[in-house]
Amino acid sequence: MNAAPLVEAASATMASVTQPAASQLPYPASLEPLLHWLNTTLTRAEGIYDSIPGSAIVWRYVKVSHQNDPFRTVLEILLGDRSGKHFIKFSQREIDELVNEWTPEPLMPAPPRAANGAVQSAEQAYHKPPVIIGPAILRPQVAVSSEGGQRQVLNVTTPNFAGLFADEHVKGKAIECLRSYGVGSCGPPGFYGTFDVHMQLERAIALFLGVQSSIIYSQWFSTASSVIPSFSKRGDIIVADRAVNFAIQKGIQISRSTVRYYDHNNLDSLEKVLEGIRKDDKKYNRDPTKSRRFIVTEGIFENDGALLDLPRVIELKLKYKYRLILDESWSFGVLGKTGRGLSEYYGLPAGDIDILLGSMSVGLSAAGGFCAGTIDVVNHQRINSAAFVYSAAMPPLLAVAATATIDILSNASRPHPLTGLSDNVKALRTALDKLSDIVDVPSHRESPTIHIFLRDPPTADIGQQEAILQQIADDCLAQGVLIARNQRLWLQELPSEIDRPSLRLCLSAAFNKQETQRIASVLSQCIKANLS
Repeated sequence: MNAAPLVEAASATMASVTQPAASQLPYPASLEPLLHWLNTTLTRAEGIYDSIPGSAIVWRYVKVSHQNDPFRTVLEILLGDRSGKHFIKFSQREIDELVNEWTPEPLMPAPPRAANGAVQSAEQAYHKPPVIIGPAILRPQVAVSSEGGQRQVLNVTTPNFAGLFADEHVKGKAIECLRSYGVGSCGPPGFYGTFDVHMQLERAIALFLGVQSSIIYSQWFSTASSVIPSFSKRGDIIVADRAVNFAIQKGIQISRSTVRYYDHNNLDSLEKVLEGIRKDDKKYNRDPTKSRRFIVTEGIFENDGALLDLPRVIELKLKYKYRLILDESWSFGVLGKTGRGLSEYYGLPAGDIDILLGSMSVGLSAAGGFCAGTIDVVNHQRINSAAFVYSAAMPPLLAVAATATIDILSNASRPHPLTGLSDNVKALRTALDKLSDIVDVPSHRESPTIHIFLRDPPTADIGQQEAILQQIADDCLAQGVLIARNQRLWLQELPSEIDRPSLRLCLSAAFNKQETQRIASVLSQCIKANLS
């Protein structure tokens, strides 16, 4: 049987199926050469594009970016087509006119006016402070620029609350470390910058506070400004005191979290804010477990010396399911029988504070800061806290000095260095109480950080108030007592109830009774002379 006719018939049938007649094409037959050319060209272009390294990644990104939003593709094409069409090109004359009309903001604020309204000179407006010669001990020699000489003064500006800045034991340990390790750490903690003395200090702080672990930072300011954003991110909620210090303000700003402020040291206001957030959760059907929530405040407030009611804050944070970030920079090494801070002052375990921050430049006669808490809190910061990861580690000699100070504060076999602090604070506050008609002292009665505000300032101008306070400080210096104004960044800090200039005094336990009385007497005389 001849199969050739069958094969020819099958081939004709397949051809009729796979190749439709010209009349059945969806386009005119005359376009077929053009479409063939386009198909060939696109195939070649695709081959060339695929040969470019990384082209697959770019194509995948474009495809994923636009697959769920086709309008974005259309919009980008339209905008790209119109870009540059409405650009106005100025002539050189027009450019010169715009430049001449532009008035830049001043790099420095305008000089404040004196009490009589006269504009002060630059030397008067930006007061040149006296220079302490040598370490900032309690009785240093000071170079006074206006007199061109030196004099010994009682130093009430340096936060040397325990009087250990010049302690021979601490100094000896630091010198011994310097000879063994040198000065710098030569790297970040995670990159050859960690020494055994750093780890010893972290263990000493944790043991001193009675918590699981701690982590140290080489700069105090960057501690709060880095710890807060390492835990709180966009979408999380921070409830903060309106008058927290500048470092905390920067940390909150960097975190990009949702922020709610409550009135300064007003825990009824805090509860009202927390309750308002709870009502909003119910109103908008928000799951509170989907975001991290923090209460951020201070132990002793840097800018007015007020004291936090820690038991009440802990009660509120447990009631509303928040974590507490507490900055004890001005209370650690100061408050409590042995200087363990606010928790010891109230008789509470430090573990009740979720994230505890502190300054070693204030409480431990060294430098830097620390964060204490659980092991998880500390380990999280070792890879997520920018100031720890990217900053050079603390010089080893400062870590040794801080550890030596903790040893002194923990030593029960010798008189504690903070023993006389409360008596000195009480004596100075008694003298200031007699001036209550002309000055306002909002600091807590037991706080060695004492702020003095003008009760009824003659003007609302901050510059003029600072000029009055500076004159009081200058008069005190002339009588051998060194005090200073509280330095604030008025143009950068958040507004609060305590946005007023003040004198800040840091009283030390190492002042004897006669020295404390002299400080109180000189300060009272100078305040009366300038305000009465």
